[in-house]
Amino acid sequence: MKRAMAFTTMLMMVVFVLLLAPSTLLAADVTASVIVVGAGMSGISAAKTLSDAGIKDTVILEATDRIGGRIREQEFGGLNVEIGANWVEGVNGNELNPIWDMANKLKLKVFFSDYDNLYANTYKQAGGKYESSFAQSAFDKADDLEKFGESVSKKLTATRQEDISILVSQRLKNQVPTTPIDMAIDYYKYDYEFAEPPRVTSLINTQPLSTFANFGEDLYFVADPRGYSSVVYHVARQFLTFDKSGKLTDPRVKFNKIVTEIEQSPSGVIVKTEDGTVYRAKYVMVSVSVGVLQTKLIDFVPDLPPWKILAAYQFDMAVYTKIFIKFPHKFWPTGNGTEFFLYAHDKRGYYTIWQQLEAQYPGANALLVTVTDDESRRIEQQSDEETKAEVMEVLRDMFGKNIPEPTDILVPKWWSNRFFKGTFSNWPIGVTRFEYDQIRAPVGRIYFTGEHTSEHYNGYVHGAYLAGMVATYTTDSFKLIPSLTQPFMSCSGIDSAKILIRCAKYGQYAGTILSQRVPDFEPTVLEDEKLKSNV
Repeated sequence: MKRAMAFTTMLMMVVFVLLLAPSTLLAADVTASVIVVGAGMSGISAAKTLSDAGIKDTVILEATDRIGGRIREQEFGGLNVEIGANWVEGVNGNELNPIWDMANKLKLKVFFSDYDNLYANTYKQAGGKYESSFAQSAFDKADDLEKFGESVSKKLTATRQEDISILVSQRLKNQVPTTPIDMAIDYYKYDYEFAEPPRVTSLINTQPLSTFANFGEDLYFVADPRGYSSVVYHVARQFLTFDKSGKLTDPRVKFNKIVTEIEQSPSGVIVKTEDGTVYRAKYVMVSVSVGVLQTKLIDFVPDLPPWKILAAYQFDMAVYTKIFIKFPHKFWPTGNGTEFFLYAHDKRGYYTIWQQLEAQYPGANALLVTVTDDESRRIEQQSDEETKAEVMEVLRDMFGKNIPEPTDILVPKWWSNRFFKGTFSNWPIGVTRFEYDQIRAPVGRIYFTGEHTSEHYNGYVHGAYLAGMVATYTTDSFKLIPSLTQPFMSCSGIDSAKILIRCAKYGQYAGTILSQRVPDFEPTVLEDEKLKSNV
């Protein structure tokens, strides 16, 4: 997952913590102050920050048997490979990526991803490579097209115009990719990053990307025996209990607890799991993916309001599939400048991006090919044998007929997994900043976090981490909002509370709506005021 997962985002966890004032609203059978649904990076980050703020009576309900969510390693042919998030993206820039900071502290084994030589490693469908000079010219044209899109994005933002897709910006320059090599390069530039094609992806909200603008343009591939999930455990160890062997033993974390219903009332929440267990709390923080929110896995009682449902349903849960293949020996080029290569098929996105893993796993004879979107969904619905046959046909196009059969293949199936329904979110055309804030907004005592709620870093590991944080030590950079009512937010049955929200970069909250863009303003502390119930 390339998008691996800012303090300028509206951190809903801040809202959450400030609501935890002493209250007599709940009955004596409350089991926790806060229930966190999901133990991925965002859920663990949220629970840790609550703990830092003194709220330690939390319960974390995790549907699987582990923490980490979509950061997951798996044994494959004697290797420990990452089937979910794999890169630390955004490194060596003006700001320090918090995940890169953790990776350094943990001394994770990482490898710089160098794509500069793709032009010399682009293969034809009919066999053989394109001439380097021809391929370089195609890459240069794609680079210019990308820069044009970024300039259009900035102009649209500056003049407050409506969003367009990346594809529309290409049409404006009359350079829509149509040849196999142009489509392959286009796929590498956009689908490989967003897991969806340019016709779907928002121009204004992705060009340029805040991850690279703020944290740097470098990427590092994680290939550590301990797994990329080590960064999640790093956060967890700061507030949860582990035994001497490193096993998580904290009783607040409940594994294999599949949440099926969340019921809220003016006095609290009741969370029910598939095995019949019932948990009660003052508040619940839901950190499941937006893909899960778009299904009926969790039933909300009463139903979430229409504005919330429509906002969540408009956002995209993309699918990014990394297929690992192992062979008895290497038959592909190795050495400097050969790690990544492209396959230009007349069907766009057909096994396009390849990576040989000799540097990461010496002597393993392993390849990684990435597919996304409709191809991911198609492949998930066929057998691994069928996928292997397709992969081998492509490899024979590139390297000839006399290559060996693979000894093993691993095809992750994130879209089919009801606990994830995809790999990471993508900002589609048509979702405004106001609607995005609705996705992140709480509904009464139900709060939402996850990488999809990170305004500037959705889809990345650092986005998941930052979305779950409560910056209690920087409250001077926030503004207290005295009243939040429908349709933007509804607070059910809360007699008295402070609502704390980061100052909006692209607007300020005026009553119930996000108004036009205004200059950033100084934080102001307002007195507690009663919040009217709207549920």
